[in-house]
Amino acid sequence: MPPTIRTDSPAPEHHGMGVRRFGRVNWLGLRTLATREVMRFMAVWQQTVFAPLMTAALFVLIFALAMGQGRGEVMGLPYLVFLGPGILMMTVVQNAFANTSSSITSAKVQGNIVDTLMPPLSAGELLAGYLAGSVARAALVGAVIGTGMVLVTGRGVAHPGWALAFVLLAALMLGGLGILAGILAQKFDQMAAISNFVITPLSFLSGTFYSVQALPEPFRTLSHWNPVFYLIDGARYGVTGISDAPVWRGLLVCTLVVALVLGLAWRWLKSGYRMKA
Repeated sequence: MPPTIRTDSPAPEHHGMGVRRFGRVNWLGLRTLATREVMRFMAVWQQTVFAPLMTAALFVLIFALAMGQGRGEVMGLPYLVFLGPGILMMTVVQNAFANTSSSITSAKVQGNIVDTLMPPLSAGELLAGYLAGSVARAALVGAVIGTGMVLVTGRGVAHPGWALAFVLLAALMLGGLGILAGILAQKFDQMAAISNFVITPLSFLSGTFYSVQALPEPFRTLSHWNPVFYLIDGARYGVTGISDAPVWRGLLVCTLVVALVLGLAWRWLKSGYRMKA
């Protein structure tokens, strides 16, 4: 007797990145992807964690020796105290971006992106898994630099909650931008161009080493259109209690930018844009 074929079973829901059970989160797949992203950068911690920390230390050392004594105070703070939060956030920004962008670009170039696209993971689960690696890497780097900053300056953190909020927003914003850049880039040199000509200028020209109040117009006004400025300014407020712009405005701007970036990243992951060759 031939086997009975059921025709009343509901068809699985199709998403841009595969098939998943309706109405349920694939927690195992999400946890696996998040763990992979964390282990990926921890496996080469000398390059992904230790090297950025050395770069941050060199920045502090160079600026402290070259400008620290003659610069005096900035916004009522000793220059080294003013510089610390900027260096911290610059490092967080660059590492959060590098984690997601390098993960996706490497997988596309090496041809193993299919290993991520085939499992039953929705676009939201893919987004959360990739961002978990960026948040973990940013938190690790930020914690080490923040601890060193407190030891060097001898000052505590004025508003820890604000500082943590802006570090988290920085990790989400730049992690999301890293996903977008990884999707767009087809080769490593394209990714290098995005990093060198977009991310690095945004982080350097955002009040990292100076107060934007010292800039002439129209550069002072243009600085306030840079979302990374609000990340650095908010972190500086969290550490020192002093900021260039109202901290609530910075929180609102950064939250809106994070929502826009992650929304676009989710849409591209859902549609498979430039992912399924």
